[in-house]
Amino acid sequence: MAIIIRLDRVLADRKMSLKELSEKVGITNVNLSNLKTGKVRAIKLETLNSICNVLKCTPGDILEYSDVSIND
Repeated sequence: MAIIIRLDRVLADRKMSLKELSEKVGITNVNLSNLKTGKVRAIKLETLNSICNVLKCTPGDILEYSDVSIND
């Protein structure tokens, strides 16, 4: 099983840069970049809420579940 981060797709749909999102959410560009590329193991609900608020989306727009494991 795997959670796939689709932040890049939502940002492209909104025509927003990662830098602009980081400024509006109050999270470093590096941390958002790590989230976007799937290099994080966890995300605070508060952070997810802030991202969704700025992007006017739901967590389901950003996070996708796949039952296929990357290690399979």
